[in-house]
Formats: sequence, C-alpha cells, structure tokens
Amino acid sequence: MSDQPADRHADTRVPIHPPIAARWSPRAFDPDAIVTDDQLIALVEAARWAATWGGRQPVRFVVAQRGSPTFATLAGLLRRGNGYAHAAGALILVCADAGEDDRTALYSSFDAGAAVANLSVEAVTRGLIVHPMAGFDVEGARAAFDLPDGVNPLVMVAVGALGDYADLAPDISERDTRPRARLPLEQVVLNWSGTGFPQLG
Repeated sequence: MSDQPADRHADTRVPIHPPIAARWSPRAFDPDAIVTDDQLIALVEAARWAATWGGRQPVRFVVAQRGSPTFATLAGLLRRGNGYAHAAGALILVCADAGEDDRTALYSSFDAGAAVANLSVEAVTRGLIVHPMAGFDVEGARAAFDLPDGVNPLVMVAVGALGDYADLAPDISERDTRPRARLPLEQVVLNWSGTGFPQLG
C-alpha cells in the first residue's frame, strides 16, 4: 500500500464538478507507470478545445513520453526543485504564440492557462495526475526546440500516475501533506449583484 497524503479534495462552499474538486498537483510520480498515446492525445485535445480569444488558438505544445529523447531534453531543462518530475510518464511544454498584435500577446497567456486547466481536469477523469511547473530553463527550451520568434515557453506539465510518497525526499513529501487552501470567497469576490449569495464570513 502506497504512503499517500490524506484526502486532497477541494473544500468548497457548495459542491462543484467532482474532477475539478479532485484536481491537485502531486509530486509523487510512479516511475513504472506508462502514459499511453491515447491518454496523451486526449489531454492535448482537451487543451486544444479550451476557450480561446477570437478563435486564434495561440497555444503550442511539445509532448514527450518518458524514455524518448525529447523527454530527456525536457527533463534536463527542469530546475533542481522539480527533479521529482523525472519520474513522470510524460512531459508537456506549453507555449503561447504572442502573435503580431498587442491584444493577441495579452490574451495568449490567458489561453494557455485555460488550456492547462482543461488538460488537468481531463487527466483527473482518466485517473492520471499532473503537476504544472514554472521552474525550467525558458531560454534553453526555446533553443532546444528552435521555437519561432514570439512563441514563448510558459509552463512544463508533468503527467503520470500517483506514486509512493515513501519514496520521496521528506521535504518534498511534506509539502504535499500540508492542508490545501485557497483565499476565501470574501477575498476573491469583489462584488456580487445577484441574489442568494451565501453569507460570507
């Protein structure tokens, strides 16, 4: 039996879609688990069908399964603190094409965030885990994959199956056992003009 953190479901004011409530970002990946082609295609399809400003679809992906040369390149770009992701079954580099005008540049990052959110929820529905990471060599990624001008690497996403926390370094496993928390609604809802909003506080 794997040594796993306690229930990680989101604590919400009212019930929300179960895969969203179940989504979190584990750091323990099973180094023997395989992420199949069909699973990866499904994740990128979910990302491709995320909302996109003006239908422009500025999000681009580099996708690699563990064991491939591309995976080795992506893993080599990770900062030391994200070394746990070397055990993932796949790595996905998410980039945003800034385009040729200021509005596309502004919203391309929004689109990339929506794509990663879709990808993450699709992963949960398929029994997979994902962990988005900002800690990687951006310029190294740009050079390694000869990315065109304006295509900006934003985040690397580790994909796989949940592993055993007993195999992780204590400082890493401790981070994943801390209580999940988000700012309360009182701090994120600036104004509510509808009726029936639950009492805050």
